[in-house]
Amino acid sequence: MTVLGLVAVLASACASSRGAPIVYGAARPPQAAAATPAPRNAPVLDLTSRPFDDYSTPLIVTGQPPLECVPYARTLSGVQIWGDAVTWWAQAESKYVRSGRPAEGSVLVLRGWNDERRGHVAVVKVILSERMIRVDHANWMHKGEVSINVPVVDVSPANDWSQVRVWHVPGNYWGGRTYEAQGFIHPYRLNGSAGLSG
Repeated sequence: MTVLGLVAVLASACASSRGAPIVYGAARPPQAAAATPAPRNAPVLDLTSRPFDDYSTPLIVTGQPPLECVPYARTLSGVQIWGDAVTWWAQAESKYVRSGRPAEGSVLVLRGWNDERRGHVAVVKVILSERMIRVDHANWMHKGEVSINVPVVDVSPANDWSQVRVWHVPGNYWGGRTYEAQGFIHPYRLNGSAGLSG
């Protein structure tokens, strides 16, 4: 029975639900009634080319104990938030800088993996362009694996990182599902200190 309880706790570490709107610090953006069309100068998405080279190939790290997305993102980013991914966006509101734009070292917060109660966190490794990043994350395929150099593309109509697609590492192609992004938690506390401080 103890083993089943432990499995249930670990499986819930990436649960998520609908969260707060994307904000920077405490300022809330105005609510839009409908999605705005992409800006005229928005970069054109090319989902046919391989989004990496031989030195940045996405891969699954093998030979290590299984990990959940939350402790992996916390360790890698320095963002000191505990609990399920469902709580990260809300927990960060009064502690960390949050925004709708990626930065290296920030945590991408996704919601609605399988339903609105599920989610995921991943750490931005590098920004490739205005609409593409690479992340490192754990347990994306629910086997406790760590995946590194994984491309993520902004496919939102307004080019605002509210919807993304994630590279499928085993198949070497873009995953077909579109995920809602709550935004990015940056490893800087609102009091100006780095994310590692208590």
